[in-house]
Amino acid sequence: MTLGSMGNSSSMTSSFLLSGIPGLEHVHIWISIPLCFMYLVSILGNCTILFIIKTEPSLHEPMYLFLSMLSLTDLGLSICTLPTVLGIFWVGARDIGHDACFAQLFFIHCLSFLESSVLLSMAFDRFVAICRPLHYASILNNTVISRIGLASLGRSVALIFPLPFMLKRFPYCGSPVLSHSYCLHQEVMKLACADIKANSIYGMFVIVSTVGVDSLLILLSYALILRTVLSIASRAERLKALNTCVSHICAVLLFYTPMIGLSVIHRFGKKAPHLVQVVMGFVYLLFPPVMNPIVYSVKTKQIRDRVTHALCY
Repeated sequence: MTLGSMGNSSSMTSSFLLSGIPGLEHVHIWISIPLCFMYLVSILGNCTILFIIKTEPSLHEPMYLFLSMLSLTDLGLSICTLPTVLGIFWVGARDIGHDACFAQLFFIHCLSFLESSVLLSMAFDRFVAICRPLHYASILNNTVISRIGLASLGRSVALIFPLPFMLKRFPYCGSPVLSHSYCLHQEVMKLACADIKANSIYGMFVIVSTVGVDSLLILLSYALILRTVLSIASRAERLKALNTCVSHICAVLLFYTPMIGLSVIHRFGKKAPHLVQVVMGFVYLLFPPVMNPIVYSVKTKQIRDRVTHALCY
């Protein structure tokens, strides 16, 4: 073995270092308080939505079945990041092994793209309900909804499954520090001491074929919905139809805005302040699971009534 190869092997890393908020390490314990509160709201909120939909027979309809898929996905995203985020802010546990990191990023990306599919399914639900109301029950029956859910899950798993193996084949040397409190593919691959062109191209392909395609189809759905709504003669009926879409539009904005922003920063914003990356990372993974249950509880009368009833009695 040459001296050069000995030097390279000695610098190989067996773990990565996760990061909290740079420059604020001395107040991490205080920052953990709002983070804990957000995780608590996310977990309790999504569990409440799931419980209400399961126990209320009148909510066993396509719109609410898709909402339960969204809540399950948000719950999974919160559970995926909770151990490493709170580990850093509570006890400063920054080390994460390669295999654990690859497993975490698999679940984070898989659930993120599954959420994109669920939001597309919910847009299709609104399209059928408004544009084809007489065929709503026959088009979106339980069998079709189950197939949509399985297809969404299958697409996410199939596209993300290669990523951990593509990362595992790389050697990692130099600084093992990651920018976030959890692992993301686009960040881990930059620490590899090898050509990452294949990973970069495949990562871009996955984003375009999931988030890109889904967002375009959601826009198309709403263009058709808007055309149908504008053809309704009664102003009250137009507002009633649009009001059924408000919660979903909020969920779409909550999900796609931070995801696109974080992807742009990682790929093109090399001069962006590190703090911006960290904050966008927290917004990307924490805001949708926290806000979705709140939005649907406020805007959906059936769920709002059940939550109010549970709190009052």
